[in-house]
Amino acid sequence: MTDYAEEQRNELEAIESIYPDSFTVLSEVPTSFTITVTSDAGENDETIEVTLQFTYVEKYPDEVPLWEIYSQENLEDSDAEGILTLLQQQAEENLGMVMIFTLVTAVQDKLNELVDEIKNRREEEKRRKEEAAEEAEKVLFQGTVVTIENFLSWKAKFELEMAELRRKRQKEEEQQQAGKIKLTGKKLFETDHNLDTSDIQFLEDSGNSVEVDESLFQDFEELDLDEDDPDFDLLALGSDED
Repeated sequence: MTDYAEEQRNELEAIESIYPDSFTVLSEVPTSFTITVTSDAGENDETIEVTLQFTYVEKYPDEVPLWEIYSQENLEDSDAEGILTLLQQQAEENLGMVMIFTLVTAVQDKLNELVDEIKNRREEEKRRKEEAAEEAEKVLFQGTVVTIENFLSWKAKFELEMAELRRKRQKEEEQQQAGKIKLTGKKLFETDHNLDTSDIQFLEDSGNSVEVDESLFQDFEELDLDEDDPDFDLLALGSDED
């Protein structure tokens, strides 16, 4: 007949000698204890730490012990679930034999794997951020990518603007023909390009000899004239002299 209590005492003494600094007895009946497992140092000397609590059942090791995660540090919840699953698998494989050392060793190896995974996750996250920054820079220099949809939208807007411009020009031409618009000097030069050479042509035709009748002018300084007066008419003054 198996003496479960004796096997449990023997294993407990061995575990205490193997993990003297991380082993703590919580209770004697039932026998319950914790073992703190720490991963190897990873990048920037970071480690993952988990404290496992084990409790012997009456027929251990023919029945699996109870376990739970007592505390954790730098361990994601999803990874903690993975550790509990790992413990279940290892316990079923070692049923009938004392297994605490085997379970703790499996967790130790898993934590070391997680340290490497954390490093890989960070490198992957850094790579994604760099790629996102590069894509954003490309968009900045390339501008908006032309697609059928945005081209058709631009074309429709452009055609509306051109139609409105043509409508305004047509309206101005019609008003000009009807005499409703008095063209400014600028408009005259824009519409009749012969005006900018008319004075030169006049001088050439007269042989650069232009006679000026000085009697048409008078000393305006002696006159009290208000040029801001809307009724002011220089030509009318000349006609009064006559």
